[in-house]
Amino acid sequence: MKKILIQLDSDKCASAFDRIVAEDAGADVVLSYGRVEPPDVRALIQGAVFTRGIPDLQNIAVWIGGSDIDKGAQLLAEVRRAFFGPFQISVMLDSNGCNTTASTAIAKLARQADLQGKSALVLGPGPVGVRAAVLLAGEGCRVRLASIPAGLLADRFDKDLAARTLASGRAAAGAFSKSASSATGGAIQVVDVAGDVEMEGLLDEAEILVCAGPAGLRVLPSDSWPARPGLKWLIDFNLVEPLGIEGIRPGDDFACHEGQYALGALAIGNPKMKVHKACIAGLFERNDLVLDTEGVYAVAKELLRS
Repeated sequence: MKKILIQLDSDKCASAFDRIVAEDAGADVVLSYGRVEPPDVRALIQGAVFTRGIPDLQNIAVWIGGSDIDKGAQLLAEVRRAFFGPFQISVMLDSNGCNTTASTAIAKLARQADLQGKSALVLGPGPVGVRAAVLLAGEGCRVRLASIPAGLLADRFDKDLAARTLASGRAAAGAFSKSASSATGGAIQVVDVAGDVEMEGLLDEAEILVCAGPAGLRVLPSDSWPARPGLKWLIDFNLVEPLGIEGIRPGDDFACHEGQYALGALAIGNPKMKVHKACIAGLFERNDLVLDTEGVYAVAKELLRS
């Protein structure tokens, strides 16, 4: 029986990247739908579920992608609402690759250090930054999720986008505080950074630094981090020159820089692809798996442990 993946994408054209990786990961057929809206979901899901008997439903799964993170979350909610009784199929959410990317980086960090009680600074409350903050807090870190100052962004600063990302960060922080994961003692504080002085203060207090700014934006110069002995772990998600943290190389895999350990974008990207494929393969092992941020993180931790 063929393994069929239903690709629901919020963008006009369903991602070719996601479709190719799905087929490489073992899906026999990928049914791709672009510009999917929440009201479209029930008919698509139930139309798929009713084609097979309950024992065979593990051979159908759903992938949710696209660049709109909020829309992706809405699509996931609608997929789950379309299920009833035993009539359900496994589903994964990875809009813009945010869950697999953040999960891979934090899972790698968790192998290197005991994160309980650590102070972490995440720069950039976009999709990857928010999820990195949530995962760090779930490991027991005291996280500050900070905006990137408007002056640093210069002509790339978008007031509306900045407001939306801060709102997203605050919503995630509030949801975390009410979740079972908060029992670790971790917490998230969202900070709207006004300028360099405030940024310097945040850096002074951080043991872990995660740079999740826009591609091609230098957030921290090379002299901003070596002089801070309390700052031990640095992660930069940016692969586009100039890199987010000057002095870190994309291939750094916790390379030691005079007592500080750096993880670059290439060292995240390669295992990220393994996590991505492992998650897709896992969708076809049962019919009730939900891989959201925490679900993807569990896969990443297990995979990177070996």
